[in-house]
Amino acid sequence: MKITQENVGWISAVVYTSVSVLAALVFLAVTLIGDYGWVARIGGSLWVFGLTMIILMPTVMPFLRDRAGMASGGMSQGGHH
Repeated sequence: MKITQENVGWISAVVYTSVSVLAALVFLAVTLIGDYGWVARIGGSLWVFGLTMIILMPTVMPFLRDRAGMASGGMSQGGHH
């Protein structure tokens, strides 16, 4: 699928959500080795998911825009047209 100005938002949402779910599942898998309760495992997984989303949301879209060559044309981050 080619990244265009119309679908960069949708593609970036799929990317950062998928990576966040994967990070939460890895955390959950790692906690299965130790002696942790399910509240700690699930709570920690949700925490990892949330923090990963917070970190990736503002970084993935500009990366994909740059990758598609749209950073200098069309949409500006400053809000000026």
